[in-house]
Amino acid sequence: MNSDERDTTSPAFAKGRWVLPAALVEDLYPEPRGPGRRTRRTARDWFVDFACFLLAVTVGLLAADVLDEEPGLSPAMAVADQVIGALACAAVWLRRRWPVGLAVAMVPVSLVSATAGGAVLASMFTLAVHRPFRYVAWIGGASLAVAPLFYWMRPEPGLPFLASLLIALLLAVTVIGWGLLVRSKRQLLLSLRDRARHAEAEARLRAEQAQRLAREAIAREMHDVLAHRLTLLSVHAGALEFRPDASREEVARAAGVIRESAHEALQDLREIIGVLRAGESDDAGRPQPTLAALDALVAESREAGMKVVLVGRVTEPAAVPASVGRTAYRIAQEALTNARKHAPGTAVSVSASGAPGHGLVLTVRNAPPEGEVPHVPGSGQGLIGLTERATLAGGTLDHGPTPEGGFEVRARLPWA
Repeated sequence: MNSDERDTTSPAFAKGRWVLPAALVEDLYPEPRGPGRRTRRTARDWFVDFACFLLAVTVGLLAADVLDEEPGLSPAMAVADQVIGALACAAVWLRRRWPVGLAVAMVPVSLVSATAGGAVLASMFTLAVHRPFRYVAWIGGASLAVAPLFYWMRPEPGLPFLASLLIALLLAVTVIGWGLLVRSKRQLLLSLRDRARHAEAEARLRAEQAQRLAREAIAREMHDVLAHRLTLLSVHAGALEFRPDASREEVARAAGVIRESAHEALQDLREIIGVLRAGESDDAGRPQPTLAALDALVAESREAGMKVVLVGRVTEPAAVPASVGRTAYRIAQEALTNARKHAPGTAVSVSASGAPGHGLVLTVRNAPPEGEVPHVPGSGQGLIGLTERATLAGGTLDHGPTPEGGFEVRARLPWA
């Protein structure tokens, strides 16, 4: 059978232990509730209701056939019995709207009408399906309690008292147990559907979180890669703008740096877009830089006009784990970019030291700038991104002004 009414009287429902989606409740309990609202039944509901009504009528007709055989039953009482039974069968159509009221009304009816036996069983079944067990215990217990009184006043023709009572009790217990089984299955189905909905929602949240983390990683990589190139473009373009008296050689050198930086930036951007399109990892495409590429980074910065000195290096940079080396390279790249933007023309020192088991220490320090520094636009997220990158690698990053007025970035990364 299809349930059509929420168990709003259940303590579990009232205390909020069952928080079911409205769509599930509407699906399993399709009838609208509330005063003045008409009952809406599905085709299956109509079929089930008609089956219950037909069962109640069939039991009533079978009981009406033996009314004449009951000793001491007057014709007026037989007619009254049948009229009450007919009304009880008609009331079966109200079992969904008022299951408790119908079951309570059937208790005294079962005491005076034999033809209402089918309607009594239908009401007990409906009560067990739509209401908690405490209703079934009280109302069902009252119905079973009046059964001996009925068979004592109106014994069944051809059956002993105990046999008649035992059959009636077995029928009632069977119907109530069947209703409780249907109710438990419905509650299990509700619980499983609710868990499925929650599992789908959690899966969507996990997917969204994974996408967000991937976007953050891509954004961090794009910032670290492109900021270095684009800063060269900005600095040299600014130099050409503010130095109209520059010599032909200086203009040519700055134009070459701008062209090379633009080419490298486009190449890096193509690789990142290729990773996004192919759904590959960050290691796809061109090999990622490691600590061994630190010399090339320093040389590239020198060619761009920076005064960079590599004062310390690891003896065997190839022995540094690839992930640690790539993190150190990106930190040095961003630190050199910041020095070029905020302290142009100053001396910058880069130092890398460490050993397996002791960790890797990378330091980038620049001297205080001389004179007024031209404004170079930036997002202000570079140092934040470097801190996050170092933290994700299991290390730490410190940055701040030096006593001489310069700026220092120091990263400590694990080296197993």
